[in-house]
Amino acid sequence: MDFEVQRDIETSIKPDESYYPQDVFRKSTYGSSEVNIKEEIEVNEEQIKIQTVKIELKEEIGINGDLITLTGEKYIATYELPKHTGEKPYQCSQCNKAFAQISSLKPHQRTHTGEKPYKCSICDKYFSQKSDLIAHKRIHTGEKPYICSQCDKAFSQIGTLKSHHRTHTGEKPYKCSQCDKAFTQIGAHKSHHRTHTGEKPYKCNQCDEDFSQNGTLIIHKRTHTKEKPYKCSQCDEAFSRNGTLIAHKRTHTGEKPYKCSQCDEAFSRNFTLIAHKKTHTGENLFKCSQCDKAFTKKSCIKSHLRTHTGDKPYKCSHCDKAFSQNSALTSHMRTHTGEKPYTCSQCDKAFSNKGNLVTHQRTHTGEKPYQCIQCNKAFTVNSHLKLHQRKHSGYKPCSIKH
Repeated sequence: MDFEVQRDIETSIKPDESYYPQDVFRKSTYGSSEVNIKEEIEVNEEQIKIQTVKIELKEEIGINGDLITLTGEKYIATYELPKHTGEKPYQCSQCNKAFAQISSLKPHQRTHTGEKPYKCSICDKYFSQKSDLIAHKRIHTGEKPYICSQCDKAFSQIGTLKSHHRTHTGEKPYKCSQCDKAFTQIGAHKSHHRTHTGEKPYKCNQCDEDFSQNGTLIIHKRTHTKEKPYKCSQCDEAFSRNGTLIAHKRTHTGEKPYKCSQCDEAFSRNFTLIAHKKTHTGENLFKCSQCDKAFTKKSCIKSHLRTHTGDKPYKCSHCDKAFSQNSALTSHMRTHTGEKPYTCSQCDKAFSNKGNLVTHQRTHTGEKPYQCIQCNKAFTVNSHLKLHQRKHSGYKPCSIKH
């Protein structure tokens, strides 16, 4: 493709070519324009002072820093010497940020105006910078041009490659000024910093909740939309979070990688282990004000308190039943839909809730965890133990039918 390039180069103090070897400067023509291009070499800043170089480009030309790539030929143009001296003469009128190049100031100003002139031709997304649009388009094309030199991973953006490379080097350049934590990515550092400031800039537009991280807001929004994009390949369960799916898969494999260092208990989820450890330390236990029970999680005490208040906020849309817990409503709804997502791995039986599957699996394993303290009889189900204990107590249920 031919590009019409118009370059207006104005220099108030021209470099004296006698200071350099003959091949430092060369004339090059592209289209109808004649341009002096300085080769990429080390120079003495006392010997050359370029005050202003303006480059105006027509047609679509990718500019990355000082690199100007034209079809068929590549030039490296040194312009705006302040970049090399550390001088930042271009200041934003709305904040205190300053830039070495005017080309860097202009995209920054769009963060104030909200202007997004670059539109994706495949979807309706707009961007404030052309480089962001180019990176975004790779989502559609699947292109991953940036390959890690130490492993086979490839990335669509050079910034992601740089962050990934730190997993090999162990480098954590972003250090928290308020604690000893350090991070490989600036985004993770910013998110962490909000744990100190309490700032929650990401607000849900459907309720009053706000969050310190955008990712947490995205996950929260699925509670409104009921979207569950993460589907289990072994059953019909679907989840709003990838982490929940990974943990769920362990119910099929039986894997419990999180082991307690103080007892023999092991767990499929890390947060369950963290909660369990509090039973050893007594740390941050949530105590019920109405009885002696204590809980390791705030959500658990909230559910428990409903046993005292009788509050049942979760109502079935198919019948008049209501429940104190959302999980109980979910299980109940399956009596209407007939859904049985929990399948036994040893036979073809399927169940509407996980508890029934666990009980059924004991018919295969022979496990009987419920033991009578007055005799040595053991049972697979707790309700069977309770019926048995009546024989010891002499309790006889009324046999009169009304």
